[in-house]
Amino acid sequence: MTYINQRVAYGNTLVELAKENKNIVALEADLGKSTMSYLFQETFPNRYFEMGIAEADMASVAAGLSQTGKIPFIHSFAVFAAGRAYDQIRQTISIGKLNVKICGSSSGLSDFGDGSTHQAVEDMAIMRAIPNMTVLCPADANETVQMVKAMADIQGPCYIRINRNDYENVTQEDKVFQVGMPSIVKEGHDVVVFACGIMLTKALEAAKTLEGVVSVKVVNVSTIKPLNKEFIVEAAKECKGVVTAEEHSVIGGLGSAVAEALCKACKPIEFVGVNDTFGCSAHNYAEVLEHHGLTTAHIIEAIQCVNK
Repeated sequence: MTYINQRVAYGNTLVELAKENKNIVALEADLGKSTMSYLFQETFPNRYFEMGIAEADMASVAAGLSQTGKIPFIHSFAVFAAGRAYDQIRQTISIGKLNVKICGSSSGLSDFGDGSTHQAVEDMAIMRAIPNMTVLCPADANETVQMVKAMADIQGPCYIRINRNDYENVTQEDKVFQVGMPSIVKEGHDVVVFACGIMLTKALEAAKTLEGVVSVKVVNVSTIKPLNKEFIVEAAKECKGVVTAEEHSVIGGLGSAVAEALCKACKPIEFVGVNDTFGCSAHNYAEVLEHHGLTTAHIIEAIQCVNK
């Protein structure tokens, strides 16, 4: 079936997956008619848990269910899924590498009527910063269907952000989604646009408008984490400039991820910091800094590396 709404595509695909896999369960934070998890409730009432307006409790219950072999999909608006439940997602689900899937619905600015309290423009940055978390942003309903199927097979925590509104598909129907693999949807050689979510549609429109004036390559980067840095560098290699387009803050999302990937291609750069992992216990502060490479010696090594 072809959908033009990511929420509807998500809800129906989850139901179909649950028919094949009895371990899939769904938890909801009182927004089932909006997230479309109610479709799951209608089909599998005994595998559906209405948690009320309590995202933190929902995440904790999902963590427990995952320990019994279940594959919990939890639902709320993206701003609440990433924000209200952050502590439980970080402390229990992600540190424990638990097999919990988080659906942030009505993401970005797509809940246009309710304003800033219900609009998530920082959710990818939050989730991307959490170690062990896969972060996905489907371009359209077609990709949503394939992405949800892939999520069920991923072992470990996973976050998907879903748009609220109808719009036409720009990706191929039934194309199998590969986690971590961007795709070139339009070739070009002057400028490359890396886009995700609805901004892929906008990027293609921009490229068409500029046809004959600027040759624009458009790349769909629907896996924000893990990012295929080699693909990003290769896609940008022959172009004069790079643009990133996302329905998200320019801080910490796709733009930041692409900049991190490309910075070494522009000037030698080394990052001294905690390398996408959680902290650990130690006998003293110096010991834990040494373990994570946060010492004077590590800075010296980085300086020498970029000064070659």
